[in-house]
Amino acid sequence: MAADVRKRGSPEKGAVASDGEHVENAPGEDGLRSRRSARSRFCGLLSKLLIIAAVPIGAFGFKYYQDRQLMKRHESGLRTLGTEGLFLFSSLDTDHDLYLSPEEFKPIAEKLTGVSPPGEFEEEVPQDPNGETLTVEAKMQPLLLETMTKSKDGFLGVTHSSLSGLRAWRGPATPSSVFFASQFRAFLPPKNKLEAGEPWWVVPSELNIFTGYLPNNRYHPPTPRGKEVILHSLLSMLHPRPFVKSRFAPQGAVACIRAISDFYYDIVFRIHAEFQLNEVPDFPFWFTPGQFTGNIILSRDSSHVREFRLYVPNNRSLNVDMEWLYGGSESSNMEVDIGYLPQMELQATAPSIPSFIQDEEGNMIDSRGGAGGDPIQFVFEEIHWKSEISRKEAAQRLELMLYPFKKVTYLPFSEAFSRAQAEQKLVHSVLLWGALDDQTGIFQCDSPVTRYCLTLSVHTGSGRTLRETVLESSPVLTLLNQSFISSWSLLNELEHLQADVSNPALSNIASLHLEKYNFPVEMMVALPNGTVIHHINANYFLDQTAMKPEEDSTMFSFAGGFEDPSTATYIRFLQDGLEKAKEHLL
Repeated sequence: MAADVRKRGSPEKGAVASDGEHVENAPGEDGLRSRRSARSRFCGLLSKLLIIAAVPIGAFGFKYYQDRQLMKRHESGLRTLGTEGLFLFSSLDTDHDLYLSPEEFKPIAEKLTGVSPPGEFEEEVPQDPNGETLTVEAKMQPLLLETMTKSKDGFLGVTHSSLSGLRAWRGPATPSSVFFASQFRAFLPPKNKLEAGEPWWVVPSELNIFTGYLPNNRYHPPTPRGKEVILHSLLSMLHPRPFVKSRFAPQGAVACIRAISDFYYDIVFRIHAEFQLNEVPDFPFWFTPGQFTGNIILSRDSSHVREFRLYVPNNRSLNVDMEWLYGGSESSNMEVDIGYLPQMELQATAPSIPSFIQDEEGNMIDSRGGAGGDPIQFVFEEIHWKSEISRKEAAQRLELMLYPFKKVTYLPFSEAFSRAQAEQKLVHSVLLWGALDDQTGIFQCDSPVTRYCLTLSVHTGSGRTLRETVLESSPVLTLLNQSFISSWSLLNELEHLQADVSNPALSNIASLHLEKYNFPVEMMVALPNGTVIHHINANYFLDQTAMKPEEDSTMFSFAGGFEDPSTATYIRFLQDGLEKAKEHLL
């Protein structure tokens, strides 16, 4: 009976035949089934691997096809329009597909017809028609052209048209404007930042040294969204084309609470924004203040604004970066300069007030004195702050959020050497053309490989590359804090110190530094008496440490940990300075 069962079918291993006899599968059939199953699994796995491999290959092929098509369009455009014409076309072609949509052509239509189409909807905070209003006044003194080195016609890269927007900008676009108090709600802190001194992003920065920068060939700012709307409205009082987010990191806006009362916050803020001064057919001209800063005192529900001020600091000899194109290529036809702006500010004329109030009989009265009446005089209670920090400390908190390299304290040149003498340390000094801790140190770089463009960056006098790489790396921060007093200085400020006969000791130290300086940035190690014992130029430093495209695969070493050649080289520079100092201190 068992034999018949085996002939009729093949029960599973361990099954029981009809006569109760235990049945076993034939060894040959079991092996054959196992091999077939293994072959099937192998074929399935191979198919999956082929599909997975086909995806990036297909994507690469599609990308190659797209690039070839764009290249053909570019060559066709170059033949048809020429270099200058193609550049102007590209400045309007915001999505870079080499076709102009009606939306992209709108700026030209406005220019030719003089008629502006209806504006796009901007996201705004709903306004209470009976809410309080705030009058803001704009004040401005134009840039002093004599503080620029390239302000005269005929200089390389300077034409009459290139500086036309700058020369024509003599005052604010809108001297006075009225805002609802609730529009300033954008400055209120998030729920997790309610203590004094805790910074937060009002408008987050989306750029860093690795993401690169935003294009230069633009004329019109993007439509502001969310919290950008109030900043755009305020900055538009100064010039009609503000870019709330600057082309270079750190962009956006940060804020922190300086003081807290039962009903009010005093909030300090800092904004990195810029203006486009030229219009088609002139090439773009970017006007970038080092920073906008200020404060606002507003109620916790944003129904009342007690004070508001926004301004460009004018305490430094140079406080504005300017970059302009004078040809069709962003990389080769870009010029840069720095200048001094005496005044640019927005300030509330008085606390916000309701437009209409009710009298004792319930009648609505225009508080501004409409219909020939006198304006109503409001009396505001004194604010008693329950907790607060100084304005200087608040500014430092914002600065540290924007610039991590400020984890090291950088003292003014006039203080650094006396501190070094007191602490028996060397001075780590950076001498440069543009500032190290604001947007006057920005640069233009057209290379798609960010680390490969580091050398180009400093040719415009920028310390941006240094501050976003080696100066903020943990090993360098540690060494600087342990063994050095750090300072950075503008070139022209040291030139003024050198000429100051009232302080001969400081004048001499400035002279020692200027003797070692080479354009655009020089890093130095000096003794407490000002003697420079070691120095290196930023161009040379970055030439030695720049990561070439073919070396990208070796940028990270997981076997030996992260190895950054620029950090290692800078540490070696500092250590060499410490070693050389021994000869002078013996």
